[in-house]
Formats: sequence, C-alpha cells, structure tokens
Amino acid sequence: MITIGQVADYAGVTIKAVRHYHRRGLLAEPPRDSSGYRRYTAEDAIQLVKIRTLAQAGVPLARIKELLAAGPERFAAAITEIDQSLRERAAEIRRTRQRIAQLSAGDQLFVSAEVNAFLDDLRALGVSERMIRMERDGWILMQSVSPKDAAVWIADKRDIFGNPEFREVYLEYDAAFSWSPDDPRLRPLAERTVRVLGEQGTSTPIDDLTVARLVASTALPSPAWDRLDELAKELHLS
Repeated sequence: MITIGQVADYAGVTIKAVRHYHRRGLLAEPPRDSSGYRRYTAEDAIQLVKIRTLAQAGVPLARIKELLAAGPERFAAAITEIDQSLRERAAEIRRTRQRIAQLSAGDQLFVSAEVNAFLDDLRALGVSERMIRMERDGWILMQSVSPKDAAVWIADKRDIFGNPEFREVYLEYDAAFSWSPDDPRLRPLAERTVRVLGEQGTSTPIDDLTVARLVASTALPSPAWDRLDELAKELHLS
C-alpha cells in the first residue's frame, strides 16, 4: 500500500491531478488507514497510467471513463471517433492561426489588394490619415455590398489619380476639411474639381442608391465639405 504522493510519482502525474481524477470519477478513492491517509495499490497506479496516457493523447476527460470500461471493438471505434474530432479541431486551429496572421496585415484583411495599393499611394502622396481611413471604410462597404461595382470603381479611381491636377485637387479637398464654410477658397476649389472630373470623363458605376448612401455615410462631418458639395451641384445645374 502506498501514499498519494508515491502513486502520483509512479504514474508520472501530480497529486493535484490524482485528486482531480477522483472528483471526475475516473479513479476510485481508496479507503483511509488508521492514520487517516488514503492508501493506494499497484492497480491504482496502473489505472492512473492509463488515464494519463489517454489524456496526453488528447482524449477528453469526459470520454476516458467510457474508454477504460470499453471492450476492444468499442475502444477502437471510440478512438477513431476521437481522432476525427481532434483532426477537425486541428484544422480549425490552423484556420484560426491563418486569420490571426492576416490581422497583422492591417487594411489588407478588409480590402482587396488593389484598394490596399491605392491606400498606400495616398499615403505616399501625403494624404491625411483621416482621409485614408474614410477611403478605407468606404471601400470596405463597397466591396461588401457591391463587389463588382467596387472592382470597376477602384480601376476608375486609380486611373484618375494618374492626372497630376486631380491629385492636387484631392489634396486641397483633404485640407479643406477644417476650413470655414464661408472660406473664399471653396468656390474656386469646387469649380476646379468639377472641371477636372468633367475632363477626365469618369462615371461612378454605383447604380444602387443604397450603396451610394452607405459609402457617403462613412464621411466625417465637415461644414466646408458640405458647402463644396452644394457648390458642385450648383455648377452642374448651371
């Protein structure tokens, strides 16, 4: 007869693990001796080795008691079932790790490679991070709601950014965010914007008004930008 510490050592587990197996019903609690200590046998050590081996193999503790009592055929079938479950868990872990690895890519996780390259171009141009975040959020919505339109639109936008004057207008529009809505620079900027876009001959391929409203809703509030929009509409109607 041996102590709990000895049986734990023989089985290669901790005393805490032995007590946990008692609570889970995997190992019967032996009677206490006259001194009040539990005394274990070689059979208990063998049972602990079996429990430890199954647990280290990935068998859930909830299934170990069933397996210890199973015959050869049932044992083999249960092991096959558990192995399949472990394979599925391993595959899910791999997928989760891939998603975690993608998170380090920042915006690349949420937008296409074409849009991500466009955002990088904006940074190189000196566009504010505020404007880049707005662009990104708009593209996230576009690509989710209307991916075909988004693919056409990003090609159109990359094309217009090849125009040096448009890049200048874009940068000035970015700077105008914090201007007063009464700033005298707004009308010339609106006129120049309308002219450049007209010369470029671009057309936004968004036919769905719901998509357009979603994209527009990503814009931060700016009285100056609101005024620019009003002026642009006036110029189109005139």
